[in-house]
Amino acid sequence: MEEARRRALRRCRVRLVAALRVAPLWDPLEARGVFTRAMIEELQSAGTPRDQARQLVIDLETRGKQAFPIFLSILRDTGQGDLAELLSEACEGSPSQPVQVKPLELHLGGETRDKSASALERVPVPVQDMSDAFRTPPAAPRGSAVDSLKRNSDLVYDLKADPCGYCLILNNVNFSRDSDLSTRAGSNIDCEKLEKRFKSLHFSVLIRQDLKAREIVRELQELAKLDHSALDCCLVVILSHGCQTSHIQFPGGIYGTDGKAIPVEKIVNYFNGSHCPSLRGKPKLFFIQACGGEQKDQGFEVESDSPGDEARRVSVESDATPFQAPSGALDEPDAVASLPTPSDILVSYSTFPGFVSWRDRLSGSWYVETLDSVLGQYAHSEDLLNMLLRVAHAVSAKGKYKQIPGCFNFLRKKFFFMCK
Repeated sequence: MEEARRRALRRCRVRLVAALRVAPLWDPLEARGVFTRAMIEELQSAGTPRDQARQLVIDLETRGKQAFPIFLSILRDTGQGDLAELLSEACEGSPSQPVQVKPLELHLGGETRDKSASALERVPVPVQDMSDAFRTPPAAPRGSAVDSLKRNSDLVYDLKADPCGYCLILNNVNFSRDSDLSTRAGSNIDCEKLEKRFKSLHFSVLIRQDLKAREIVRELQELAKLDHSALDCCLVVILSHGCQTSHIQFPGGIYGTDGKAIPVEKIVNYFNGSHCPSLRGKPKLFFIQACGGEQKDQGFEVESDSPGDEARRVSVESDATPFQAPSGALDEPDAVASLPTPSDILVSYSTFPGFVSWRDRLSGSWYVETLDSVLGQYAHSEDLLNMLLRVAHAVSAKGKYKQIPGCFNFLRKKFFFMCK
């Protein structure tokens, strides 16, 4: 499919997902050779009509040069001419008249995809301006291999919506006196860095500051209740004090400003497939800057990549707090003993569970500072897990006491950020 037509589909996706009546489209799409019966059935199994519409618009990009004009013609034939005109106008002045074409010839051999299409036609991929692609030195020596991987939808999550999803940043700096938790100086620096970074990566960023545990729960629930059908992913960042908690799948907990703890496991499961259907099959990412406990790791000697670490040590603090059971109970039900499989979820921790996480009062936390730097340098060319390895390596080389970030990964595919 021509790039102008791909851009038109992406630009109009939100409107199409909201207004498209998919039921009348299936038979003509099959009759005119755009999709096979097996493909139609796969689209129909995507979920709600909105989910079906979203997947249909995505898959249209893979169906060759004639799929777009055929789709416009079918929209007009089924009384949805306003959407056809919307797409025509978005296609940079391309002709809006129906184009008579022959059905596509498919040589499936028992498979459900068009083998005659090129790799670029079969798998949609966001197009990146060449000046942006080389703004920083490519991290991977074989750029063509990376590009080829990004085009493989069986191995890589599709990120095409713009914005690609919501990013909620919960930044707790000031804690109540009776919580016995100190002010987290430097956390606002972390928040500002991540707000700027994730906006540049095409997220719609929401920031909430100094929330009690009950308020944190409410914000998370409100985000999970939103309709994410037209979006491709969701991201949550938590900057707070942390502690150890009992868990089944995801360890650790974070504190509200009132000193009440919320298990990470509970936070994550607000967004699983059972509680947030519109995010099913889509990546859900969590970045947590908080201590996992109060233990300092003496570690082993490694060569530091930061010569100024010794001079800055006076301003370094720990987000450590002793393990303690949450005082009082929240109004919300706690995590149950049996949870749905956490597919398409990644939780990145600033430190190994049970150990402290270091934060510099002047420049922010080691973890966020490093994460922001790595994203800025490598997000255009490397997948998320590879970048998190870089973060772990860089943080582990800092300071007298050792800190090493880690993650619990239940993603099914590689995740590449969208880059301008």
